[in-house]
Formats: sequence, C-alpha cells, structure tokens
Amino acid sequence: MNQTTTNRRSVLTFKRFSYKPYSVFCSLKREIHIGCLSVVTLTAAHNGVLASRSDSLQILQQKQPEGELSEIVVSGRIPVTLEQSANKVEIISRDEIEKARVQTINDLLKLCASVDVRQRGAWGVQTDIGIGGGTNEQVSILINGICVNNPQTGHLTADFPVAIRDIERIEVYDGASARCFGSQALNGAINIITRCEKKDNAGISCELGSYGTAGIGGFGNLSTSGYSQRLSAEYMRSDGATTNSDFQRVKAFYQGNYKVDNASLKWQAGYNYQRYGANTFYSANYPNQWERNNRVLLSLGGHSQLGKLKLEPVLSMIRSYDHFQLIRGTHTTENFHRNDVFTSAVNAYTHWALGRTAFGGELRHEGILSSNLGKPLDESRYVKVEGHPDISYTRRDIRNNASFFLEHLAYIHDFTMSAGVMANRNSSVDDRFRFYPGVDISWRGIKRVKLYVSYNRSLRLPSFTDLYYKSPTQEGNVGLKPEEMSTSKIGADYAYKALSFSLQGIYRHGTDMIDWVMYHANDIYHSTQFKLDNYELLAHVNIDFTRTRYIDPFLQSLKISYMFNHQKRFNSTEVFKSNYALEYLRNKLTLNLNHRIYGPLNASWYWIWQDRMGGYLMTENHSGTVQLKTYSPYSLVNLKISYSQPRYSAFISMENMTNHTYYDFGSIPQPGFTFLVGFDVSLK
Repeated sequence: MNQTTTNRRSVLTFKRFSYKPYSVFCSLKREIHIGCLSVVTLTAAHNGVLASRSDSLQILQQKQPEGELSEIVVSGRIPVTLEQSANKVEIISRDEIEKARVQTINDLLKLCASVDVRQRGAWGVQTDIGIGGGTNEQVSILINGICVNNPQTGHLTADFPVAIRDIERIEVYDGASARCFGSQALNGAINIITRCEKKDNAGISCELGSYGTAGIGGFGNLSTSGYSQRLSAEYMRSDGATTNSDFQRVKAFYQGNYKVDNASLKWQAGYNYQRYGANTFYSANYPNQWERNNRVLLSLGGHSQLGKLKLEPVLSMIRSYDHFQLIRGTHTTENFHRNDVFTSAVNAYTHWALGRTAFGGELRHEGILSSNLGKPLDESRYVKVEGHPDISYTRRDIRNNASFFLEHLAYIHDFTMSAGVMANRNSSVDDRFRFYPGVDISWRGIKRVKLYVSYNRSLRLPSFTDLYYKSPTQEGNVGLKPEEMSTSKIGADYAYKALSFSLQGIYRHGTDMIDWVMYHANDIYHSTQFKLDNYELLAHVNIDFTRTRYIDPFLQSLKISYMFNHQKRFNSTEVFKSNYALEYLRNKLTLNLNHRIYGPLNASWYWIWQDRMGGYLMTENHSGTVQLKTYSPYSLVNLKISYSQPRYSAFISMENMTNHTYYDFGSIPQPGFTFLVGFDVSLK
C-alpha cells in the first residue's frame, strides 16, 4: 500500500532580532521565528554563548560572520548583549587588540578617548588610569568581574597580572557605576575579560627594543571534557628611557573553568612583581626614588540554576606588598606596606513576566599593615616585615564594607529600561546605610539609531594614603569623607553597514572630591576636599572598510575619537598647584588607521593629541627658584607593522616617531622615540 509523505520546510528559531541589514537571517531564505532572548540563556563568560537551544546556537555559529553582530555579552548585575544594554559601553575587541600590537594594557587604554593614562615611564610602569576627567582613585578596575583596586593607593591599581595575549576584550564604562560595579566605581569602570580557549595549544614570544628592553613570555591552553585551563607568564626588563626609570617585571596568570549541565565553576590566580626607579614619584625635590610592588590575586566563582533563578557566588582574595624608598638605596623615609582585600559576593537574577530582576550583596574587607599608614599599634602587636626581619609594621587600619543591590531590567516596545539602587555601609564612616540609585533608558524606535539617557550616583572611600601618608613633601588628612558623585548622560549611536557613529554628553556633580594640593610655592602637598562639576563631550566615528565593496581593500579600518572636558571647582581657597583632580585632560583626539601593506603584512597608525590642564614644578638650575609651568599640548605618532601567519607572527612597534619631548605627569620628561621588535610562535 502506498503512503504519501509530506515534506515540510524546517523552521529556524532565533532568540533575538537585529535591525541590521547584515543580520544572519536576512540571507537564509527560510521561515524564521523570532522571540525574546531570555536572560537565562546568557552568560558573561564568552561571546559564543548566544542561545540555550543547541539548534539555534549551531545555526548562529555556522552563519554569523565573525565580529558583525553585536552579540557580546557585557558585564553587570543582569548580563545582556551589547545591543540590548541600556547603558553605553565601549568595547576594545580581540581584533583591535591584535591590530594595536601594544605591549601593555595601559598602552591599549590610551586609544580610548574617555580614558586618561598618565605614566612616569615607558611600557606600562608607574601608570595611573582615570576616566572622564577623574583621577586614578575614582575608577573601578576589574579582572573578569573581580575588583583589583588597591586600598593603599590608586597608583598601584594598574599593576595587572595579565598580559595582552590573555585578553579577550576590555569593557569601558564612562560614568558613575556603583549599582553595577560596587562602591569604588565613582567615575566609571574598566572590566578586563580574559580568554580561556577550548583547545590544546601553546605559544612563546620574545621582544627586544630601545634602552636595553627585553621580554619573553609564553602561554598554554589545555581542554578536556568539561574543563578549560590556561596558564601564561612573561618577563620584561629595561634600562629605562629616562633618568631613573629602569625596571624589571614578572607576570603570571592561571585561569580555568568547568561546566556541567546547569552549573559551572570559574577560577583564576594571578601574580605580578615589579621593581623600578620612581623618578620624582611624589616630589620633584627627590628625583632618585625607588619602589617595589608584588601582588597575588585568587578568586573562585560559580554559576548555577535553581528553576528560573540564577545564582552567581564569588570569593576573592588579593594580597599586595609595597616597598618604597624616597632616596634609592637608603633608608631615608623608607616605607613598607601590606594590603589584604577579601571579598565574598552573590548575584542572583531571574526572568519573569515584567522583565528581569537581579538582587544580591557583597561583603568586602580591606586591611593594611604599614610602617607609615594607619593607626599606631602597641609595640607588643608589631608584625615583622616579610623578608626584612629587622623591620616591623608599626601601624594598621581595617575597614569593612557591606553593600546590597536591587535592579530591574524591562523591554517595553522599543524601550529598554534598567533601574536599581545600591545600599552601602562602611565601618570607617558610620553605622548607617547610604543609598545610591540609578536608571538607564534607551530607545531604538528609529532604524539603525539608538538613543539613551541615564542618571546614576556613586561613592568612593578615601585610600589609606589619602588618610594617613606623611613625608617631607606630603601630609594626609584623617578627616576625609567619602567622595560622592552623580552622573547624568545623554547620547546617540548610529550604525549602517561600514559606518558607525556615536555622540554623548556627560555631566558630573561631585561633592567632597579628594585632591592633593599646594597652597603656595613653598608649601607641601595636603590632602583636601571640595565640590567639583565636570562637563564631558565624547564623539566616535568608525569605518570598517572590509565591509564595503567601494573602497580599495588596501584600507581596513579607520577610527576617530574626541573628548572635551571642562571642570569647575567650588572653593574659595586659592590653590597654587593641584596634583590630580585639577590636572585633567581638557582635550583628547585619537586617530587609528589600519591598512594592508602586502599580503599578510599590515600596518596600524596611531595619532594621539592631548591638551592637559594644570602644570608641573621646575627648579631653575642657576637660582634654585621653583616655578610652576603649564602643561603644553602635544601629539604622538605611533606605528605598528605586523606580519601574521597561522603558526607565527612578527612585529615592529615604533612609539613617538617624531621624537617629541613632552611632560604628562609632573616634571618627568616622557620618552622620545622608542622601538620594540618581537615575534610569536604557536605550538600545537
């Protein structure tokens, strides 16, 4: 008996919709069902996890042109894709990192218009990082969501244990972000996401350059059923491009994850060590300063599903050591410090009829043992300094921070709205909770256009240096209050084919803002506070020439960014010199052009122009008179040439090709022309 068989066309089910004309389903010519992407399908670990169903995930992986869809899952209390996010997030992708061919994270962040990177030496040594006109103390820096801010001083926060080759992407959040990233995200946050590839491979690298600079590094990935692990390490040294700027640096980083069914574990361990000549670090009167730092980072996190509820607990520990000499090789004003930070937190979120809701809390303990910072200890409670049995820590301070948050995210037609509040209490302030609310709203009612507005409040606790530090040139202030900031933001994004454009304006109102100031030419620096308003304008233009047929493929990409800042200080007391808060970037313009030279040989050009407010102190040789000189605008031209093959690559990096002498932090002349050549070899 014959039986009739009906052939039906298969139905593809996608979990999100994009207005972009290059979206994957435009070319499939098949029946498509489009639904809403549930938060339970998202993780903040890797870009590839886009949908919970294996069939839709497989189709996306097969059809999606790499880097075209805005499917990066950005961090926060409720993980969402970049396109869904109601907040503005600047992403430095892996592709951009590889094209940049820089040697440090600090050099990579210089390419972001909103980020202020001030360094006293080359190749990432002695670097301060700020956002939107703020200081190095006012930004929260995270590695895979773990805050690595140093409670002793923001000068040590940027000593990262991870190398450039370890990074998958960097997320930059401009504006108060307390409800998303905790109590130290006063002016913004930078989250460094590392890579842990699901394959077995290894690689080595070597670098040689100006002023006796040499480096060597390597990595290895190991993947088995359910497990992925990565270990990397690098060593670098240099005689220094300027006086007393020699350094040695070691970094090591290990990470892993294990996933089974609806649960996963992630862990990481990092170590960094460096010692360096700290030319005029705290004062131009002492040019021969020296410092040594080392830090250990450990963290363990998990992800589990209980019905519709997702739980993400995390534990972390960071221990840092700092040894400082005001006069190198002597015991004059020699300081020893040990910092301990312990954090336990849990983030929970669920998807229900009215949207997505997240709640949780964090307990953070910060402590310091020091020869200079903190409250005096009884002699019976002195603690020996590790490696120096004849020296003891004579001072100590601790503080405990508790914060709880509640946040809700909803999609209503073309609107995305996120609102929440963080309640924060710190034992060093008082016994009551302070509340820091925020709301972000975006609208996509016009094709290819995203409009957004936001308002957020945040705080920052004074560092132990702000409170206690005393030296012949500085005096802390134990009466300092927490800094508080409110940020209002409005902006627009536009993207069509090869072109993308964004424009945003930010207004910040800060109370009890901390700065180190001199009131007259013969004064020392005092830690003080005042009100401060900041007005910021940001513009970005990106052109991806590889996605258009009308331009010679010789060109690959062009990126132009501009930031304008204006600050107004509210205080009747005149200041002779500010060391941080009033020495902000007034203008910053960056241009990055990538093009092919021949075959696998490519070039990346970077032009950076900066105009900084404030000035630096210079002593006249003939008279000994101290003068305050205004920072002059300057521009830098950098070129990276790289040759890439599947198993190996080589590069040459040339910085400050015009050999321009400039000042960006105090009276320290920055390096002239420097170069670095290197190669990478992949082993399978």
